[in-house]
Amino acid sequence: MRIVGFETGSELRLGVIDADHVVDLQAADSRVPNDLAAWLAAHDGDLEPLRSVARSAPASARRPLSGLTFALPVARPGKIICLGLNYLEHAREGGHQRPEFPSVFMRCLTSLVPHRSPIERPRASETLDYEAELVAVVGRRGKHVTTADAHALIAGYACFNDGSIRQFQRRTSQWDMGKNFDRTGGFGPWMVSADELPPGAVGLKIESRLNGQVVQSDNTRNMMFSVADTIADLTQGLTLEPGDLIVTGTPSGVGHARKPPLWMRPGDVCEIEIEGIGVLSNPIIDEPTG
Repeated sequence: MRIVGFETGSELRLGVIDADHVVDLQAADSRVPNDLAAWLAAHDGDLEPLRSVARSAPASARRPLSGLTFALPVARPGKIICLGLNYLEHAREGGHQRPEFPSVFMRCLTSLVPHRSPIERPRASETLDYEAELVAVVGRRGKHVTTADAHALIAGYACFNDGSIRQFQRRTSQWDMGKNFDRTGGFGPWMVSADELPPGAVGLKIESRLNGQVVQSDNTRNMMFSVADTIADLTQGLTLEPGDLIVTGTPSGVGHARKPPLWMRPGDVCEIEIEGIGVLSNPIIDEPTG
């Protein structure tokens, strides 16, 4: 099942994609919340009732997928937890050794943009880099989760572009500033439920393209810390909650490691594609003035 956030007028909606149409879940059943996180929290991560709402929806609740104004798949994630250096070749291209533990940093909601919305190159720096990443959406609350039980916490998966302002990322040993400029991180285009993908989303081709040119290409089986390993490590200290995002790191080929560096610029289009999930596409613009 592909679950999508979208806007109609000034309203935020939640939908299920059916071929070339979207079932508007609020139009089908007014009790369905417009934020996937709220549904997951109320139903302990169970998506089957949502599937039932979509199946029984009247024709009037269906709208064409074409022309949809996309919103974030999870409107208000409580935590956005990101991994760095999770593919060995990417660690090496940045001059790092193989890490012993996951490198964790956080993103904030104001740094995110949905599918087809522009990523903004900030006024403060031109060093806007792309990073293709798999994101796992947490469906159930968990603390002290074992690796064996970790996959049961995940509701589904989406694409992510961890847009990074390298100049600010490297000013200190803490990466958060360079990872949290407003409207620099693409998230979408939708969430694919976990039952439609291999456990832990292992074995999926992951690729980024800048203006149609492939700049990163790898496979999620090459992550050094799997989704299950990451959850087990994180929940030693953090309680994962429905709607939290776990962004799992990027392969090699990023712009800052190229000679000369390859930065995203206004007029560019960056696409992130993950096998079995879809294509996240964002145009690049300059941060508006005023």
